[in-house]
Amino acid sequence: MLNIHNLSVSFGGTYLFEEVTFRMGAGDRVGLVGKNGAGKSTMLKILAGDFKPDSGQIATEKEVRIGFLRQDIDFEGGRTVLEEAYQAFKEIKLYEAKIEEINHQLVTRTDYESEAYSELIQQLSDYQHQYEIHGGYNYVGDTEKILLGLGFKRDVFENQTETFSGGWRMRIELAKLLLQNNDILLLDEPTNHLDIESIIWLESFLRNYPGVVVIVSHDKMFLDNVTNRTIEISLGKAYDFNKPYSQYLELRHEIREKQLATQKNQAKKIEETEKLIEKFRAKASKASMAQSLIKKLDKVERIEVDEDDNSVMNISFPVSKVPGRVVIEAEHVTKAYGDKTILKDISLLVERGSKIAFVGQNGQGKSTFIKAIVNEFEYEGEIKLGHNVQVGYFAQNQAEYLDGEITLLQTMEDAATDTNRAKVRDMLGSFLFRGDDVEKKVKVLSGGERNRLALCKLLLQPINVLVMDEPTNHLDIKSKNVLKAALQKYEGTLLLVSHDRDFLQDMSNLVYEFKDQKIKEYLGDINYFLEQRNLENMREVEKKDIEKKEVSANNNSKASYEDQKKNKSLLNRLSKIESQIKQLEIDIQNDDKELASNYDKHAENAAFFTAYNKKKAELDKLLEDWEVVQEEIDNL
Repeated sequence: MLNIHNLSVSFGGTYLFEEVTFRMGAGDRVGLVGKNGAGKSTMLKILAGDFKPDSGQIATEKEVRIGFLRQDIDFEGGRTVLEEAYQAFKEIKLYEAKIEEINHQLVTRTDYESEAYSELIQQLSDYQHQYEIHGGYNYVGDTEKILLGLGFKRDVFENQTETFSGGWRMRIELAKLLLQNNDILLLDEPTNHLDIESIIWLESFLRNYPGVVVIVSHDKMFLDNVTNRTIEISLGKAYDFNKPYSQYLELRHEIREKQLATQKNQAKKIEETEKLIEKFRAKASKASMAQSLIKKLDKVERIEVDEDDNSVMNISFPVSKVPGRVVIEAEHVTKAYGDKTILKDISLLVERGSKIAFVGQNGQGKSTFIKAIVNEFEYEGEIKLGHNVQVGYFAQNQAEYLDGEITLLQTMEDAATDTNRAKVRDMLGSFLFRGDDVEKKVKVLSGGERNRLALCKLLLQPINVLVMDEPTNHLDIKSKNVLKAALQKYEGTLLLVSHDRDFLQDMSNLVYEFKDQKIKEYLGDINYFLEQRNLENMREVEKKDIEKKEVSANNNSKASYEDQKKNKSLLNRLSKIESQIKQLEIDIQNDDKELASNYDKHAENAAFFTAYNKKKAELDKLLEDWEVVQEEIDNL
């Protein structure tokens, strides 16, 4: 389906990757991994046709459709969530408009016996047939299903897209992409703006995707749960294995260890041969043997060991001073934006040394509560910081607070104090900003590099309570592992908002779920929370099943006589509608067969087409009636 041969890209004379070759076929779900700046996003842009390589070839089968989730999106204003999502169905919407236009003409025209009228009817039939083939009768339901899976509530479907944050707009763009049925799906950091529930739903969707999926992600668990193949770009080369990320790492480590052992053995043999050559050279009678050994040595193919980029950050979060036992006490905190209440009557006590994770769907108030703690806005209720508490705050959009027009070094020096200003170069070095890098302007940094700089800047202030909102966004997997290790060693208090399950594992001893303006406490880590949520969901399903059985077994105790009577009436009505639908479908099917075999006979028969279209209209009306009645039964 997709062939990449000898692909090379260079910037400023340095190769990003050189002569990379691989092939992808249907069913491949590829994790494209590597450090920030390795060339992953560039590779995606090349595959999507947005960027041309310096050399090499890309070959695809004819009419292959490629969908690309970019990091930068641009919506047209004035559309609702549904209207924007429907942009995925351009062909269907085109047929829909044509059908509406022809139906309007058929209603307004009176030349029923004319050839033009018959042609309109034929066009209508053709468009309706194409509309059905392209899924015209299913696209509305499919769209709602995808939007719900990605965390949207039905009551926001008609809201304008410009009222949503960038993260939610990215979800709409992802929904459009998943609805398009592309042959190749290119996803650049698809989980960056998703909550845990939406990530789990997306994993399930992608596991069943029939085409090629190429994912750039720094979410290790997401890669392990979705991909069946890993391509790592490292130091200009591509390493390709048919394994998910974690298995690939183990396999690559084993291969590298074998390469090192083989290289060591070869080096030993070469050294012995070189000693013999030197020995034989000293004797005239052995000169020919020396020359023979030299020729043999020249032909030896030297074993190379795969290079590995092991440069990582060096982070530690020292505790400035020991605070009191209670570091944060929140009482009856309520926050609303206009008519929308985000948090209602939240009370929470955080003790010294606690490691707490805040989880929940986007928009449920996690970041809002954290901003209230650091006093970013006014709210109802009270939040008190304990004795000697010094809060270090890493915002979700922390990188946006950096001044793009100044250098990295100036950024650090401006934030430093007299006691640590002399250390800023060393600190930048420990965050992989070395040499001339410190003289770069902030605006040229990638998202991951900006996050690293923001973390480095955070360490300039005294901290004993760390409040971090999505600190792993844009960080590569190695950098996340280093940050995680540093936070695990941190002896102060940690409040952490994250949707990265792998990062949250073994990180907290307490989880608070934000949902429906409230919080719920789980005494354990993220794994315990997910287990409990699954159990709760199962109990909800079991509870509903039991309720249904009880209703059917003993209706008199659960429903009034009027409800039973209404339910029986609705069921009878539903049965009647279903019979009518079945008969109409048979009649329309027979008409289709008649048209297929005797089209010339009916081509000028306006009465036949009028009756035919009337049956289709009746069928559409009956299907709508069926939905209404079924919904009434469900509600009852």
